[in-house]
Amino acid sequence: MTAALLAFALAATVLILAPGPDSLLVMRNTLRGGRRAGWITAGGTLSGLLIWVMAAVLGLSELLRVSRAGFDILRFAGAAYLIWLGVTSLGLRRRKPAGRPAGPPAPPGGADEPAGRNPAGPASAGPTTAGWARVYLNGLLSNLFNPKIGVFFVAFLPGFIPAGVPAAQFSLALGLWFIAETGAYLAILAWLVARGVGWLRRPAVQRGMERVTGVVLIGFGVRLATLTR
Repeated sequence: MTAALLAFALAATVLILAPGPDSLLVMRNTLRGGRRAGWITAGGTLSGLLIWVMAAVLGLSELLRVSRAGFDILRFAGAAYLIWLGVTSLGLRRRKPAGRPAGPPAPPGGADEPAGRNPAGPASAGPTTAGWARVYLNGLLSNLFNPKIGVFFVAFLPGFIPAGVPAAQFSLALGLWFIAETGAYLAILAWLVARGVGWLRRPAVQRGMERVTGVVLIGFGVRLATLTR
C-alpha cells in the first residue's frame, strides 16, 4: 500500500505541475486582484476537484465514459467558458487591476498589504463580495466544465488501488491527496505571483500578460471543443 501511495504522489505531482487552465486562471486573477484573489480562485478549483472525486467514488463519473451526450455537453460548455474568459482578457483596456482604486501606488509588500502599512494613504478595501464570488466561480466552473477531469479520475485512480483494498475508500483517499497537492501548488503559485515578481504589475507588462493569458485560454477552449474520446 505504501508503494502505491508513493507512486500515486509522484504521478499526481507531474500532472499538477503541467500547465493548464486552472493554474493560468490563478495567475491571472492574482495579477488582477492580489494574492487573496488567487487563493479564492484556487479554492474554486479545489471545490470542483472535490465534486469530481466524490462523483468518481460514487461511480457517477463513469457516466461520462458511456454517455457521449453528457460528455459533449460538458465539453462544449467548458470550451465556451474558457473562450469567453480568454476573450474578456483580450478585451481589457488600460485600467487599474481589480481591487485597486485610482490614486497612490501600492506599497512594495504587494496587493495584500494590510491597512495601516501603506504610508502613501489608506489601503484598498479590495473587491466587493460579488468580485470575490466571480473569481471563485472562475476556478469552480473551469474545473467542473472539463469532462477530462472526471474521466481522468475514473481511469487514473483504479490503477493505484492495491488488490484486496476497498476500492471506494482508497479512491477517496487518493482523490483527497490529489486535492491537497493541487491546493498547495496553487497557493504557492499565487503567493509567488503576488510577492516574488512585482515587475509583472507594471501596466505595460500586465497588459501584455493579459493578452497572452487570453490567447492561451482561447487555445485551451478550442482544444477542449475539438477533443475526441
